[in-house]
Amino acid sequence: METGVFPLLGWLAMAERELLLFAGVFLLIGVVDELAIDCMWLWMKLTGRIRTRKVSRLAAESASLLGPAAVLIPAWQEDGVIGHTIRHARAVWPQNALTLFIGCYRNDPRTIKAALHAAQGDGRVKVVIHDVDGPTTKADCLNRLMKMLVAEELLRGTPYRMVMLHDAEDMVDPAALALCDRALEDADFIQLPVLPQPQADSRWVGGHYCEEFAESHGKALPVRAALGVGVPAAGVGCAFSRKLLKRMAHQNRHGAVFSTDSLTEDYELGLRVHQMAARSLFFRARGEDGRLIATRAYFPDRLENAIRQKSRWLQGIALQGWDRLGWSAHPLEIWMRLRDRRGPFAAIVLATSYALLLLIGVMSVMRWLGVLPPFPEDWFLHFLILANIFGLGWRIVMRFAFTAREYGWLEGFRAIARIPVANIIAIIAGKQALLAYIKSMSGVAPKWDKTYHHAHPADICSKNDE
Repeated sequence: METGVFPLLGWLAMAERELLLFAGVFLLIGVVDELAIDCMWLWMKLTGRIRTRKVSRLAAESASLLGPAAVLIPAWQEDGVIGHTIRHARAVWPQNALTLFIGCYRNDPRTIKAALHAAQGDGRVKVVIHDVDGPTTKADCLNRLMKMLVAEELLRGTPYRMVMLHDAEDMVDPAALALCDRALEDADFIQLPVLPQPQADSRWVGGHYCEEFAESHGKALPVRAALGVGVPAAGVGCAFSRKLLKRMAHQNRHGAVFSTDSLTEDYELGLRVHQMAARSLFFRARGEDGRLIATRAYFPDRLENAIRQKSRWLQGIALQGWDRLGWSAHPLEIWMRLRDRRGPFAAIVLATSYALLLLIGVMSVMRWLGVLPPFPEDWFLHFLILANIFGLGWRIVMRFAFTAREYGWLEGFRAIARIPVANIIAIIAGKQALLAYIKSMSGVAPKWDKTYHHAHPADICSKNDE
């Protein structure tokens, strides 16, 4: 190629074409994948296979339970939020058949003190102190709570009917307990939507979770449930029949429900439900006020915390999940596991795409100056560019629509502006997840790489009501 006095530009032109092919092809595969989910969601929505139920909040909030229910909440260094979580749950869930099991560690006195203070002598709250120093893993803390639950059953002589999982920073929905209790008549595992709450002081980092969960829990997971494939548990706002958890414990050689060597024990738990041929239900419902019945929480509001959390998710689901869960012979299940495990590779494609944008900018200037010949007339490259432009436009429309539906049109526009932020977080998290996974192959035991919380939506709501 003739490039005048700049022979290096010839190599750059070759790199431009190869990177366009690499990024264009894999971005297009992603476009087709997402478009398939979108089309399925639209078709299932029109045919009634996916629906958002209408429920009476008043009836649900005042309904008695069909049997004893337990809520497990593991906590490590959560003295800033655990009190708000307990007080809010006690206030909005007045049912006497409820027991809150709060898992603390013996070397975390501040969390223990906050939990006991919030319990205020309520017999429904059991503060369970782990007999080892923390942090171990979230799964280990949950297993300790399950041991206490079994002991409580022996003491009462009555088994629990339902077990729910929540995190220390969750603001539970007043209608959720009774609705999950009733839904267990038709399913063994129920997952409610999760709604991250917008944060005025973290519109970009903390806010980007809003659109991700709005799309995932508004479209992708309902499609998975309707297709009859495994539905991952989110670890919060999920309910299991006690009988199912007992079966899981019996199948585990250690007799424990939760896998202590997994970074994402909640994700695995949901897929194990499907492997056991048990019934899963992704439960979407709205009250008379139009608000979604969902678990609300603040997500990480600082860049480094968001990257660390996303890195753990990617390592546990995409890399560790491959080792621990393998694949399935069912085509639809293979498709969904490919979607779950694409994160690290998607980070490479995204990084390549951003590098390509910079290169194209430089090369365009060179072509404008006449140093390089015009962009080659390659029909396939032009097709890739146009197809991906269409795909990006469609993704923007869907992201805006799902975000605006839950948070309003202003947050919908913010979701569009946050796309580069979400991509940058995904790129860095993908790199860190791969490095952490390689390190874990040397036999390093996993520890609770948790996110620290300093604000709680229930506290903000109570201040707004005053």
